[in-house]
Amino acid sequence: MNSQLWSQVKTKYQLGKLIYGKVEFHAPFGVFVDIGDENVKGIIQIPDFLDSGAMIPEMYPEIGSPVGAVVVGYTEDDRNQVWLSVKPSVLQKSLVKLRVPVVSQM
Repeated sequence: MNSQLWSQVKTKYQLGKLIYGKVEFHAPFGVFVDIGDENVKGIIQIPDFLDSGAMIPEMYPEIGSPVGAVVVGYTEDDRNQVWLSVKPSVLQKSLVKLRVPVVSQM
């Protein structure tokens, strides 16, 4: 994929953005997600499922099931992947934008 197309992908799937798709394929290292784009695939790797504890392939969502995930990176080689996370802490940050008050120091 050329750099101009990757630039468009990064604009469409910005880091931190919540996107939706369907589980398409299980792999030993995670699941592939159809995000409705013929140019790229979504991927949720094992470390991007849980905040703590062990994730095993038997816990993967079923093929064809809908999934909401947050964009956390890209594989900019011939794999053309958008990295996704479904960790509760990452989803929470994406769904609820907290305003953190500024504390002045005296």
